[in-house]
Amino acid sequence: MMNRRIILTASLFGLTAVVLGAFGAHGLKSQVSPEALVIWSKGVEYQFYHTFALLFLSQLSLNQPKLIKLAYVFFTFGIILFSGSLYLLATREITQIGFTRFIGPVTPIGGLLFILGWLSLFLAASKNK
Repeated sequence: MMNRRIILTASLFGLTAVVLGAFGAHGLKSQVSPEALVIWSKGVEYQFYHTFALLFLSQLSLNQPKLIKLAYVFFTFGIILFSGSLYLLATREITQIGFTRFIGPVTPIGGLLFILGWLSLFLAASKNK
C-alpha cells in the first residue's frame, strides 16, 4: 500500500514539475526578471531530484518501513516547502503577494526536510540485513 502511495505522489510531482518547467520557460519568460526565472528553475530542478528519490523509495524492499515512510514524508513536504516557496518568490513580481518576507524562511525548512529524507534513507539502508 505504501509503495502505491509513493508512486502516486512521485507521479503527481513529476507531472507538475514538467508543467511548471514548461510554464517557466514559456509563460513566465516575458513576465518576470531573469533572476526570478533562475529561482523558478531551481524550484523545478529540486522538485525533479526529489521526485526521482521518491520513485527510488517506492522500489525499496528494506526491512525498515518506518524509516522509508519517514523519508517519504520528508521528501514530500520538502518538495512542497522548498520548491513551493521558490515558485512563490519567483512570481512575486506578477502575483503582487505581500507576504514574501515570510516565504523566504520557508525555503531552508524545505531544504532541511530534504536532508532528513536522505538521512532516513541512509539509516534504512544501513540497518537492512
